Amino acid sequence: MHAPDPVTLDNCADEPIHIPGSIQPHGALLAFDAAGVLLAWSGNAPQLLGLTLALNTPLAALPLPDGVHEAVAECLDSLEDGEAPATALEVAIGDLQFDCIVHAYHERLIIEFELRDTPSDAVAAFALKAHAAIDRLKRQKSIDALLQLATEQVRAITGFDRVMAYRFHQDDSGDVTAESRHDDLEPYLGRRYPASDIPAQARRLYIINTLRLIADVGYTPSPLVGREGEAPLDLSHSVLRSVSPIHIEYLQNMGVGASMSVSIVVAGRLWGLLACHHMAPLQVPYSIRMAADVMAQVIASLVQSIEARERTRLVEQSAEVRTRVMEALLHHDEPARALLEHAPALCQSLQVEALVVTQYGKVMVHGDVDAELAARMVASLPEGGHDLIERTAVGDWPAGMQDALGQWAGLLALRFDPATSGWLLGLRREQIHTIRWAGRPEKVVIAGPLGPRLTPRGSFDEWREMVRGRAVPWEATEQLAASQLLGEMHRASVAKHVETDRARAQLLAMLGHDLRGPLHSINMAATVLQHGGAASTMSSRIQASSTRMERLISQVLDMSRINGGLGLGLSRTEVDLVPILHDLLDEVRTSHADLRIDANLPPTLLAQVDGDRMVQVVSNLVSNARHHGDHGEPIQISLSEQDGQVLLEVRNMAPAIPDELLSTLYSPLKHASVGNVRNRGGLGLGLHIAQEIVQQHGGQIVYRYEAPQVVFAVTLPRTEN
Repeated sequence: MHAPDPVTLDNCADEPIHIPGSIQPHGALLAFDAAGVLLAWSGNAPQLLGLTLALNTPLAALPLPDGVHEAVAECLDSLEDGEAPATALEVAIGDLQFDCIVHAYHERLIIEFELRDTPSDAVAAFALKAHAAIDRLKRQKSIDALLQLATEQVRAITGFDRVMAYRFHQDDSGDVTAESRHDDLEPYLGRRYPASDIPAQARRLYIINTLRLIADVGYTPSPLVGREGEAPLDLSHSVLRSVSPIHIEYLQNMGVGASMSVSIVVAGRLWGLLACHHMAPLQVPYSIRMAADVMAQVIASLVQSIEARERTRLVEQSAEVRTRVMEALLHHDEPARALLEHAPALCQSLQVEALVVTQYGKVMVHGDVDAELAARMVASLPEGGHDLIERTAVGDWPAGMQDALGQWAGLLALRFDPATSGWLLGLRREQIHTIRWAGRPEKVVIAGPLGPRLTPRGSFDEWREMVRGRAVPWEATEQLAASQLLGEMHRASVAKHVETDRARAQLLAMLGHDLRGPLHSINMAATVLQHGGAASTMSSRIQASSTRMERLISQVLDMSRINGGLGLGLSRTEVDLVPILHDLLDEVRTSHADLRIDANLPPTLLAQVDGDRMVQVVSNLVSNARHHGDHGEPIQISLSEQDGQVLLEVRNMAPAIPDELLSTLYSPLKHASVGNVRNRGGLGLGLHIAQEIVQQHGGQIVYRYEAPQVVFAVTLPRTEN
């Protein structure tokens, strides 16, 4: 049974630290096979235990204290798949006191005898302190407070000069987030240690054997003696296991005389570590170490509970946001604008500082993002591939736009509607921060007695590194919230497309029907003219019918431009709104002699608008009031200037619009309008187009009810922003 080859630069990453072939000399080890036959022992065992040892000696033949044989029997009774957890007891051999630890691993029975100088009554007193500490730990509400208290309590019951709490990042580097230390020691609080300080094989041992003690960093290992050709003894669960020479050099460079580490394992992952350092050798009794181990398990349980509560809170918050967004998407005629209306809640749910929403080529922004940059961000997204894209650093963006990103580094993009190029982009700012490394994180290669080898850092003075170009990565809970939101938006988009297809089919059917009427009227008028009918009467009929056809077709074309993301092509100039409104109202009165319109207009009101489109807004609102208002009651129109804005109100006597219809009031082809008996020639597009015109002017259109009147109020800036 030989020790592994020396650790060199070539094999350091794969160093077999679980089979070192030796133990620390403050105790002795005996190893037996499944039949209870001696197959290995530590070189110091004969002298320390006062035994004469020979290969193949039966365990029962060794003159060990009775308690050891009882512990072995208990261990073997709990054996399962060649393994059994540790059983510990205190024994005396000659004048020496030992903590005896018995466990089975890989069908090997291992008995360890660890020297102990601390009296039993002192150990019991420390155990009582540990119980009180655990009770205090359970009352902590935050992870930071929990870890700080843990460092103080572990130091109190073990006597170490310094106890640090590490918390590991996703890249396995670790920050010292809490510390309790002797006053004359340099503080390490807030410093970061690289992932390479704990290689993968060491991380595995930290998980399966959660406490490891080095009582004297300057120890000389005691080699294992055993059968020639026997497989190396696996000491993964051994309390006396010798440690890597590189780790010993690491501790010596720090001036450490003794070390103990206690793992904090959460959901099977090494979440954190309690690292204990003493400037001189220190032997901590096994039972006190086990009390510290129990404390670490309590900490792990509390961490899991605290994090679970936070995840639950975020999940509930995200679910509430998804519900509101789904309702808006299903009832809003413009999904992209609906998302923007819920931008603050979405930012909180996705933990982003800004949003960009795009659909049909139209890009809208919430937050401090330049519109041109937002368009370039959208253009950088792939045409195909995944519907959820994450970028956490400037280097993740296309090279051509990295210099233009400015403060933005992180992106979480959700393609909610591939058919219309609908994307929701959440943005995170670059987080410029300084990492306080405990010495330079790189290890160096030097030539030593064993040849070229990897040497741990020789200095632990603080070394600062400025980190730029990175955003805070999205955590698993935030990624889950984004994925669930994406799924809901996909379903809403599919439902919206189904509804749109149904409405489009209905539109085409109605358009065909409604165009047939005026076409038939024109055809009949032309026939009458051919047979000598009255030209003036037939001409008026042809003009009225063609005007109606033009109105229907114009509305359909406007809706197509809006849905296609082309906009309405505004041409803004300085216009006096008063004369063009007078002309429109005169035209309406001429066409509908029985309609009464009361207008309250100022002498003049100049605004930078598209005059023709504003006439279209007023025409649609008046038409809406005429069709849905009480018959015989007047329509009231007022125009004024308030705080640098144009205010236009159209009022008519009518019942209030039912609450269930308000969410779709400006939607095209809504069921309440299409086929309405009071507006048989309408397609339900008027309010939809009016809203789009007003919004493209930077204004808004709002419905309210002032009994007994329905009021539509339009506000828009007088000057172009």
